[in-house]
Amino acid sequence: MNMSDAPPPLGARRAPVVARRAGEVLHTTDWLADEVPVALVFNGISQAVMLATPLDLDDFALGFGLTEGLLARADELYGIELNPGDKGITIEMEVSSACFARLKDRRRSMAGRTGCGLCGTESLDQVALAIPHAGTMAAGSISAQAIARAMAALPRAQTLQAATGAVHAAAWCNLAGEIVLVREDVGRHNALDKLIGAMSRAASPIDAGFIAITSRASFEMVQKSAMAGVSTLVAVSAPTDFARRTAQAAGLTLVGFARGSDLVAYAHPERLQFN
Repeated sequence: MNMSDAPPPLGARRAPVVARRAGEVLHTTDWLADEVPVALVFNGISQAVMLATPLDLDDFALGFGLTEGLLARADELYGIELNPGDKGITIEMEVSSACFARLKDRRRSMAGRTGCGLCGTESLDQVALAIPHAGTMAAGSISAQAIARAMAALPRAQTLQAATGAVHAAAWCNLAGEIVLVREDVGRHNALDKLIGAMSRAASPIDAGFIAITSRASFEMVQKSAMAGVSTLVAVSAPTDFARRTAQAAGLTLVGFARGSDLVAYAHPERLQFN
């Protein structure tokens, strides 16, 4: 569609296209999601290079540090400086000596492509982190109706997706199924890291809601959620068996195929109220 009169969405660039629609050939423009290399540098040492949408990068840096087990707490991150360059964006982070020691003990080169969770991991020992047990929540705390409400509202909260059709979202939802926070990115892992960083900044009560994602529930999506202490992850698509086993061991409720009023619980269904 012709987007020439629309306000520019953050995180997107306009490009000329030739489209065929309803038998008519159109020379027009469209919005494309922005994607740039983002280098995460801890106390001067480069830890990872990810392809990401250049939005909410402060949240991304904090969330990545927490979900990768480099930051034990948000207050171990002292400062962030974003340095755009010709080849991408460098995020310079000043971190505690304890965080820096963890980084040196577990050097990971994660120069990866969009959606690739383990590109560059140097050994099998680096795949699974020491995951804390997921947050506690009473049995039957989350209703199927709340999940359906959140998943129905999620497309309306995706402003960049509406403009480009090319990004994932991760949202923090309260027990009523209302979306409290949402973050978007071309990479599903990045969107989740951004959300977890934003949740940490907002001091969101992690025992009072769940995370909803627009992607499949891969192993790393489960691992990142559990590292953040979240008790329930809801995905629009299926999990992998590795993700299911990880969720089961971590005490995390894992829901997939959450579409309309339907859902499938793959791990720890006791937190759910099905009727």
